[in-house]
Amino acid sequence: MSSFAREVRTAVTGHAALLVTGVLLLQLAFIASYVGAFHRPVPTDVRLGVVAPQQTRAALVERLGALPGRPLDPSAEEDAERAARRIRARELDAALVVDPRGTTDTLLVAGGAGASLAQAAEAVVGRVEAGQHRSVRTDDIAPAAAGDARGLTSFYLVVGWCVGGYLCAAIIAISAGARPANLRRAVIRLGALAVYAAAAGLLGAVVTGPVLDALPAGIAPLWGLGTLVVFAVAALTLALQGLAGIVGIGLAIAIVVVLGNPGAGGAYPYPLLPPFWRTIGPALPPGAGTWSARSLAYFDGNALTGPLLVLSAWAVAGALVALGCAVFRERKRPKSPVS
Repeated sequence: MSSFAREVRTAVTGHAALLVTGVLLLQLAFIASYVGAFHRPVPTDVRLGVVAPQQTRAALVERLGALPGRPLDPSAEEDAERAARRIRARELDAALVVDPRGTTDTLLVAGGAGASLAQAAEAVVGRVEAGQHRSVRTDDIAPAAAGDARGLTSFYLVVGWCVGGYLCAAIIAISAGARPANLRRAVIRLGALAVYAAAAGLLGAVVTGPVLDALPAGIAPLWGLGTLVVFAVAALTLALQGLAGIVGIGLAIAIVVVLGNPGAGGAYPYPLLPPFWRTIGPALPPGAGTWSARSLAYFDGNALTGPLLVLSAWAVAGALVALGCAVFRERKRPKSPVS
């Protein structure tokens, strides 16, 4: 038994056992995060514009805002044209246009922002209208492309870019050490990641655009976005490796995959997510990237400033931390004796 125990300790070191425990925790976090985000999508605070005659508009807005569970966040709009502009500017999720001369109203939606969000707005408004003995027809003013099933191509494209970002940084770490030996090597790694990010961004834009005809956005804007997404995730991974060594790869996966992907607004846009994921999603690379890709494809590039600033912040902060860790490590290394 003692011989067998020694062989077990030799085959599975304490360091390996610790890493495996970390993998187990990461796996459980993955399950909890995805199931927690997706197991029961409930619309909350869907931004709904309300176009109605002036004498009934305020009362209708109040009634819609008082629905149990607060599925809608209604606001009064002057006319249907203004409401449509606000949807295309990504300031509203949908708009209800009341017909004062009939019993059939119109719901304006944007399928390009995610089919599940449009369907949720349609279901909630339809129930309210039925209770008032009215009906509603849906008008999709920003529909998803024919090759973009349920408006999910943007999400899958950004997920692919994110995977490439952290895998490229991880491969460099595995092949050449998790922590760069000095500042020069850290700069070289960041440069290599930038080249990879540019190539990955271009290829992703070409595949989803001309090759598959799945996303109606120009190659140049998507290329720029993809480069920024890939480099932001790669720089984050490099920074975490500088701080925690090989464990930094697991930390990057926890931030980008475990937390970022469920909160990205891909399968279920933000109004359908629980509060935790709805809050953190826009601040993480997958969420900022998905929002930006949809804006480029279906909303004339509107509402891009915030998400692009988020991605730029991750890229700059990751690069600075990676460089700072390399400088600190270089200064701590004992100098070799000089004859």
